[in-house]
Amino acid sequence: MPTLLHPAGRPLQAGHHPATPVLGNRPSRRLAASRHILTAVSAQSRQFFIGFLGIPLAMLLTACAPTLPIAPEAAQPTVPTGWRADPLQPAAAPEAVDLHTRWWQALGDAQLNALVDRALAHNNNLGLAAARVAQARAEQRLAEAAQRPTLDASLGVNSSHSLLATGPGYTRSLQPGLQASWEPDLWGRLGDLARAGSASTAASQADEAAARVALAAQVVQAYVALRALDAQLAVAQATERSRLQSEQLTADQARTGYASQLPLAQAQAETASVRQNMAQLDLAIRRQEDALRLLSGDPPGPVPRGLPLSALQLPQPAAIQPSALLRRRPDIAAAEARLAAGDARLAAQRAAFLPHVQLSASLGSLVVNALDYNPLTVWSLGASALAPLFDGGRRQAQMDAAAAQRDQLAWTYRDTVLRALDDVQASLSALPRLAQQQAQAKLREEAVTRALSFSKDRYEAGYASYLETLDAQRNLFTVQLARVSLRQTEMDNLIALYRALGGGWVQPDNALGQP
Repeated sequence: MPTLLHPAGRPLQAGHHPATPVLGNRPSRRLAASRHILTAVSAQSRQFFIGFLGIPLAMLLTACAPTLPIAPEAAQPTVPTGWRADPLQPAAAPEAVDLHTRWWQALGDAQLNALVDRALAHNNNLGLAAARVAQARAEQRLAEAAQRPTLDASLGVNSSHSLLATGPGYTRSLQPGLQASWEPDLWGRLGDLARAGSASTAASQADEAAARVALAAQVVQAYVALRALDAQLAVAQATERSRLQSEQLTADQARTGYASQLPLAQAQAETASVRQNMAQLDLAIRRQEDALRLLSGDPPGPVPRGLPLSALQLPQPAAIQPSALLRRRPDIAAAEARLAAGDARLAAQRAAFLPHVQLSASLGSLVVNALDYNPLTVWSLGASALAPLFDGGRRQAQMDAAAAQRDQLAWTYRDTVLRALDDVQASLSALPRLAQQQAQAKLREEAVTRALSFSKDRYEAGYASYLETLDAQRNLFTVQLARVSLRQTEMDNLIALYRALGGGWVQPDNALGQP
């Protein structure tokens, strides 16, 4: 006697009827067709009932969900209409240039351009930022994929030997099929998660842009610092030659009895002091070269030079309004995108209070030895709904946590905006004051140079001791080194201003990456 089989190939118990019956003794197919018709009619009745009550039920459920909390009003940044008035700002401002993404080329140093290009291509932090962007894009695709149906293929093979009421029986079955499932986004939860993923991707892209702007500024500043050390070493070498001449003159005077050994010992001590400074500067140069090569992703080694520090001239960038700065700073764009992602995640947490609906379907064939391996089509349709009733406050706690995280992002955005405004204002305030310091330093160097000349004349004429000349030499050496440092500070401030203004970056129109 043929065996009654389950779709999975297992023997059926008496009185058991699977969802899609497969009969080994082949009952009337008309009876099976009648059952399918009745099932279809029943399904249509259920759809009508659900559709009749669906709209009022949805309104009721939505009303029961908690309201979305808004971000703190105090976290909204206040952007001034203009920059702080400065009495030292000249009435006729120097000629300014518009920002562009390769602003460092205005220095006209080919070696510097090559260093920046190499750093932008091989820097480790930029590689890390690019990998984070790739991760964010993958996570965005993952969130978007949750909105689409899934389709899987299955294949079941079964072979068994069992003892039945009629004697030993052999069962062999093969069941290939397709399974599909889909979660309708009735309340927008999946869409909110997709928007959060898109905003997170935009934040990672803005972080990468901020890293590029910062790296370019760091390389330029490191190169300027290297050329400043070179200039200070040149000053020390020139001072050493001057000290050696003075030492030789003092030695000749001591040998002829015109002067005592005290001026000679003092001159020798000053020469040794300058040489000590030269050794310190040489060590600083080597360390600065290694630091500059580290920015470009290279091992320690020498760095080719271009223009000297005195020839490096960076024009002042054109000023922009504070409100325009919000679209020029990639770090502000990243903070804004993260705030948008926090809002979307908070909306998704609110939707978690509402029922989830899952639709599923399967279609396949069943091939068994009991049916002489004649394929039999099997299918199923199903739907399920999961509505939260009581969870001990878990969903409310999750929503409160999401709201707190969103508020943190709002305060972070405010802090980023205020810091950006402060960066620009600090550089703008430093421009006239550094120029004023440089002018006074130049006057000081000229005065100290004259004082050194007078002291040498007085010493050679016998009106003053050699100690007066040594003091004038020390002052000149100190002033010359200070002027080089001040020139470096001026350049650093201009570079910081270019960086504070965004380095030529402009926020794209689809910065938040809305899908």
